[in-house]
Amino acid sequence: MSVFVETAVEVTDQLVEDFGRLIPQLSSSSPPPTREVLEEIVNSPATHLLVARDVDGTVLGSLTLVLFRIPTGLRAWIEDVVVDSEARGKGVGEALNRFAIDVAAERGARSVDLTSRPSREAANRLYQRLGFEPRETNVYRYNGS
Repeated sequence: MSVFVETAVEVTDQLVEDFGRLIPQLSSSSPPPTREVLEEIVNSPATHLLVARDVDGTVLGSLTLVLFRIPTGLRAWIEDVVVDSEARGKGVGEALNRFAIDVAAERGARSVDLTSRPSREAANRLYQRLGFEPRETNVYRYNGS
């Protein structure tokens, strides 16, 4: 399967529809993003909304690369990786991640971080095959009071 990855630069009706299909495959507790939310992501200098397409232009998957500067340097973080269930196992996730790694390096990030649930075995194998290494750290989340 031929896969082409690009950074979304405009929000179209089709992109909104594509995310309406993809996000429920990623999270059952989060609604798909609205056009306004997608526009905010696309227009932010800190976020790069990457989409993988087949030769017909169908969106097969997506990830968000977040780049932000902190006192110790430029950080890169991969979030919300999702590949359409019909396209899994066909190199889409690898293409998205390789593109994200390249963008991060071009922007000056020395490393790229991500998290993945242990239950996502195929994704974890992919990340390790791409050179991501588990870190000894605790991940905390504050959900408000």
